[in-house]
Amino acid sequence: MRPALSVLLLTTLIGAGQGLFLALVTVQIYALFALVPQPNADFYRIGVLVAPALLAGGLLASFFHLGRPERAWRAATCWRTSWLAREVILLPVLTGVLLLYACGHLLQWRTPWIVLPGGVGLDATMLLGGSGTLLTFALFICTGMIYACLPFLREWHSWLTVVNYTLLGGASGFTLAAAVAAVASPALAPFLAGWAIVITLLGLASRAAALMRNARLQPKSMLQTALGVKHPRIVQVSQGAMGGSFNTREFFHGRAPAVLRTMRWLFLLLAFAAPLVLLAFALVGAGGSPAALRVLLAAAVCLQSAGLLAERWYFFAEARHPQNLYYQAVA
Repeated sequence: MRPALSVLLLTTLIGAGQGLFLALVTVQIYALFALVPQPNADFYRIGVLVAPALLAGGLLASFFHLGRPERAWRAATCWRTSWLAREVILLPVLTGVLLLYACGHLLQWRTPWIVLPGGVGLDATMLLGGSGTLLTFALFICTGMIYACLPFLREWHSWLTVVNYTLLGGASGFTLAAAVAAVASPALAPFLAGWAIVITLLGLASRAAALMRNARLQPKSMLQTALGVKHPRIVQVSQGAMGGSFNTREFFHGRAPAVLRTMRWLFLLLAFAAPLVLLAFALVGAGGSPAALRVLLAAAVCLQSAGLLAERWYFFAEARHPQNLYYQAVA
């Protein structure tokens, strides 16, 4: 498949926004029960503004992939059968909940709505955080199922696709949250860096499992079976036209196999190996220089973001559309 920049930005931006929101809620729950230091107000002020901004940026990027953006609303009409329609509905709903969550922290909505048996009070932000968490995981599932539900694209047709979208979004969000904590609430940085390491390792394991699974896939159809010709060697030299077509533009990336191999190792290095090293240094040296901690975590965010863009490019380019049996070569 041909990777579209708008879709790469959509999936990476909303994944990071969802992961950052989950990190904010995690910190709030731990702090509520005094399991971590109480965050500085600036930590929430920055986080609650960045998370919905990432979701809104992803939503904006998606419009550049549409031939008729003014008809985008129609994508939500088939929600009973379409995972894309469900994503289109959930994304703005979650963004709205995140904006309310942001208002709760910025306007100090601290009046308890529910008091637990131990005397712990749950205010509006906790209730919004809980509902937003459910919506976040539902959105991860919808985004992953858009691709996992396509049986003819066998590289995507796996439960690992949904798991990878969830874990990679969570990893990028928690890494970003650790960087925010290094600036606004340094005492929380080790806690969030530890979570980021765990989720990044899980993401590496699930992505490696998907790579190994896809490497073992055997095509169900070849040129011989598609044409009904049993000759052992058939080579396509032209699609029957002198120029390109919709098929060669939209369903084939046009890159050499060496480019795919390079992108695979590049995203494994940038999205997983390099951030894990930087996060480990930040975790071990958390009691050192605050400036060094900020630099390490900022570098981890930048490298992981670039690596996830490369990973998402590879995810699309790796998928072999059956129509490419006929339409890879132009002339």
